[in-house]
Amino acid sequence: MAALMVVAALACAPGPLLADDKADRDDNKVDHQVRAEQRIKKMHAKLHLVSTQEEGWAKVAQVLRDNARVMDTLTQKRVDHAEKMSAVDDLQSYAEIAQAHVDGVHNMIPVFSELYASMTDAQKNAADALFRHGKHKHAHHKRDHKEGS
Repeated sequence: MAALMVVAALACAPGPLLADDKADRDDNKVDHQVRAEQRIKKMHAKLHLVSTQEEGWAKVAQVLRDNARVMDTLTQKRVDHAEKMSAVDDLQSYAEIAQAHVDGVHNMIPVFSELYASMTDAQKNAADALFRHGKHKHAHHKRDHKEGS
């Protein structure tokens, strides 16, 4: 079972993909921070926040920005060293990125929970729909698994 988990993690690891994307990153400057700003604007618009909720929203937006900055630093470090990394270095780099992602989610929970508690039912429904994206994103995996059984 443990071996299967390692294989699954390696299959999903961003290793060579990040190295291949270096030119795109340099040319387009589309990075975590840019995507975070886009996400912040989109989420703010969909949540229909009122003025009394803006302070809570500012905290959420700051955590999103901080998380993006950390991810940019780690992924750029990974890209910069990709050609020189050993397999062990690659795994360590991937673990650092995965841990930063987990830490970022944990940082988001208290600030978003505070904002969520101040929301109307309609706003909560909008927030729930925003965070439910994984249900649709991974639906094809369930279908493929059933077909392969």
